[in-house]
Amino acid sequence: MTPAFAPLNRRSLLKHTGRLAVGSAALTVGLQASAMTAPATPRQPLGPFYPDKLPLDSDNDLLFVAGRPGQALGQPTHIYGQVRFADGTPVKDAAVEIWQCDSYGRYIHSRDASRGRRDRNFQGFGRAIADNEGRYRFRTIRPVAYPGRTPHIHFLIREDNIDRLVTQMYVEGEAQNRRDGLLNRVSDPLLRGALIVPLTPSPELGENALSGRFDITVT
Repeated sequence: MTPAFAPLNRRSLLKHTGRLAVGSAALTVGLQASAMTAPATPRQPLGPFYPDKLPLDSDNDLLFVAGRPGQALGQPTHIYGQVRFADGTPVKDAAVEIWQCDSYGRYIHSRDASRGRRDRNFQGFGRAIADNEGRYRFRTIRPVAYPGRTPHIHFLIREDNIDRLVTQMYVEGEAQNRRDGLLNRVSDPLLRGALIVPLTPSPELGENALSGRFDITVT
């Protein structure tokens, strides 16, 4: 598996190595400045579309699929953060998995992908191993809405082969957040806010790139 802060994609990212190195350094500084304690990240449902067959390519760069020449449709988005326990201790070597729909609103699941057009250049699922400080990073697309749901990314955290947390990350400023049933099941506004991440322009990470930080606290 690809370490969370190793260079991302082994193909098209070579020409961007310098920019990614600068970006990684900036992300690391930001993580080290984080608060050392936090309430547990709210749990969210696994959902019906966790992949029923994991893709052969499941690294932390979802924009490219091994063996395919094209890049996924959608706005490149870097999601990074730290996994920690409530006392602030980093969860060393935590396995962080994400999955989300493509730009057409389709997951890589047999019951969903067959319902319509699908972007086969989008990996749809990724896994990263957190470093000694619990830090992880993914490159994916900005999540999109589909009927009944606001844009979101699913997360699953494993530690020592134990599922510690299933949750979802949402995007700040999305109008549909106010109507999303799963997000608004979290009644405490502070806890609900912990699931909502601002995505900001990050040209140092690539053309038209966004980035956002999603810290995760497990019990």
